[in-house]
Amino acid sequence: MTDRRLFWLCAPACLLLAIPFAALLQETPWRDFSLVAGDLAAVRVSLVLGALAMILIAALGTPLALWLARGSGTLRKAADALVLAALLTPPLAMGILLVSAYGPYSTLGRPLAGIGYMLSNNAGAFILAQLYGGLAYYVMAARSAFEGVPRLLEEAARTMGATERQVFTLVTLPLAMRGVITGLAIAWVRVIGEFGIVMTFAYFPQGIPVRLYVNLQNDGVDGVYILVWILLLATLPFPLWALSKRRGEALQAS
Repeated sequence: MTDRRLFWLCAPACLLLAIPFAALLQETPWRDFSLVAGDLAAVRVSLVLGALAMILIAALGTPLALWLARGSGTLRKAADALVLAALLTPPLAMGILLVSAYGPYSTLGRPLAGIGYMLSNNAGAFILAQLYGGLAYYVMAARSAFEGVPRLLEEAARTMGATERQVFTLVTLPLAMRGVITGLAIAWVRVIGEFGIVMTFAYFPQGIPVRLYVNLQNDGVDGVYILVWILLLATLPFPLWALSKRRGEALQAS
C-alpha cells in the first residue's frame, strides 16, 4: 500500500486526535493567562509528592519486574495476576479499595491511628494513591524491557565470575534501560494525572487534577486552562522524549 493511500486512511484518526489540542489552543484566554489562588500550591504538591512516589515506584517495581521477566512457578504467576489486576482496576474502584484497606477504621488503619497517624487526606495518603496509580504500569513496561535482554549475555557474564548484582547492574539493566525509562515515563504520566484514586483517598493536599476539578466546579471551563497547560507541560515532555527516542533506536536497528 502506498504512503499516499495510507495517509488518507490515517487522516480521520489523526484529525480526531488533533481536535482537542486545537480547541485548547483556540479557547485559551491568552490575554488573561494567570494562576488563581491555590493553583501554585497544587502544582507544587503534584510535582514534589509525585517525585517521591516515582522513587518508590522505581525501588519497588524494578525487582518485581525482573522477577516477572525471569522467574517461574506458581508464586510468579500469582504476582503476575496481581499486577494485571492492579493495572485493570478502575481508578475510582481502587480509591475505594484503598479507603477500605488503609482508612482509619480498617485493619491497617487502626494501628496507625493508635500511634497518632491517619493515612487519609494527607501527604502520605497522596503518595500512596500515586504509588497505586503508577506502579503496575511501570512494572509491565520494565518487565517487557527485561524480557528483551538475551539470557545468553547474562549467562556469559556469570561464567566470567560476575555476581548476580553485577550481572544486573552491568548487563541486564543497561540493555533494558531504554524500556525502563519508557516505563518510568508512563508511570510519571499516571502519577501526575491520577484523579480517581486521589480524589477518593487523598482529597487533601490537592494536586493538579483535583484542583482542576475544583476550579471547573467553581469557575467553569474558562477558569482551568492555565492548569491544563501546566498539567500537559508537566506530564508530556518526558514520555514524548522517551518514546520518540526508543522509536528512533528501533528504526536504526532495523
